[in-house]
Amino acid sequence: MEHHLPRPGIYRHYKGPLYEVIGVAWHSETEEPLVVYRALYGDYGLWTRPLDMFLETVEVRGEPVPRFALEKAFT
Repeated sequence: MEHHLPRPGIYRHYKGPLYEVIGVAWHSETEEPLVVYRALYGDYGLWTRPLDMFLETVEVRGEPVPRFALEKAFT
């Protein structure tokens, strides 16, 4: 499946918190694309999530919404 890579910037998770997307990395063994992002709250943890999962939609109150929505691009 071909995807557009997420742009570096600030994204809002569908549950409300904000995250900074740093970029996309590739798993060293499987070459699976992983989105690298940092929480903009709490301990500002650094996370990765498979690209497919980052880009998918989830159902909220019966409506499909993006798991992460771009709030402000850095480029």
